[in-house]
Amino acid sequence: MSCQAWPEPVVRVQALAESGLSSIPSRYVKPRSQRPTNTNTNTTDVNMNIPVIDLQSLSSGEDIALREETLQRVAEACREWGFFQVVNHGVSHELMRNARELWREFFDQPYELKEEYANSPNTYEGYGSRLGVSKGAILDWSDYFFLHYMPPSLRNQDKWPTLPLSLRKVISEYGEEVVKLGGRMLELMSRNLGLKEDYLMNAFGGENEIGGCLRVNFYPKCPQPDLTLGLSAHSDPGGMTILLPDDFVSGLQVRKGNHWITVNPLPNAFIINVGDQIQVMSNAIYKSVEHRVIVNSNKDRVSLAFFYNPKSDLLIEPAKELVTKERPALYQPMTYDEYRLYIRVNGPCGKAQVESLTSPIR
Repeated sequence: MSCQAWPEPVVRVQALAESGLSSIPSRYVKPRSQRPTNTNTNTTDVNMNIPVIDLQSLSSGEDIALREETLQRVAEACREWGFFQVVNHGVSHELMRNARELWREFFDQPYELKEEYANSPNTYEGYGSRLGVSKGAILDWSDYFFLHYMPPSLRNQDKWPTLPLSLRKVISEYGEEVVKLGGRMLELMSRNLGLKEDYLMNAFGGENEIGGCLRVNFYPKCPQPDLTLGLSAHSDPGGMTILLPDDFVSGLQVRKGNHWITVNPLPNAFIINVGDQIQVMSNAIYKSVEHRVIVNSNKDRVSLAFFYNPKSDLLIEPAKELVTKERPALYQPMTYDEYRLYIRVNGPCGKAQVESLTSPIR
């Protein structure tokens, strides 16, 4: 099943925010149980933050003990949190700043220029304002731009914005560096699972066939941030996400038990999280974790999420080395193409999708 058109006219959330409204349309008001202010089970503990991991020791190779400690910290973060920040990751800080600022400039352009890139639910590529195609669905308070970067055969620069003038060049440079970082993280995860260093990369299809997509999120300021979300709670359907957060405004929240933890991004850090496909490949040793985005009454936010995914037509299943009599395969094989159709049709739905894959033989 694929859908060629949105079920109703698309409204740009940025335009709503700039219209000066004092209350948000009912289409964006979340049920009470999903609102950021719900305190039954979803309280936020501001004294916690996701792990921060310095990757410097992995590139220097001088201190073996420190290198092993770093590997263990990555393993623990993947098992216990599904999220962590990395510093000294090898990506130019100037490139990170340029990418974020140029995308902010894109969203500041007149609407008629942005509408030239309006997307459809068939591929989602381009300028969009909703996920899922259910008519009458409650929507999130955000706009976005989505593009394919890997494999190179799907990279279509004609669908990338021409303005600001240097944006296409920076997309290419930024994509190249983030893909390299993703490859290094897959190697670390493979080693920590007791697999060959290239296991996850090969299971993703190999360096030239992995899937890589960039979703640039724009979260406009909101007159009633307590009633809505910039992005509803979900786990990421792909392999791994490498997020460049806004450098001034926090908004990402990660579920830890019954708490929503607001992530405080460090300067020049990336936030990395495990996606559903690595949860499946690791036979649930590593877990994808629900997260959501809250919005701000005074400030807009921009973030860049790079989705590092398996080749779309490969069967994804638990690694044979991680399946034992005591721990049988927890998931049925499925291609990533089949898997991601769920979120494209239904929108973000917590962890309902990956949990629905659980094998009946436990």
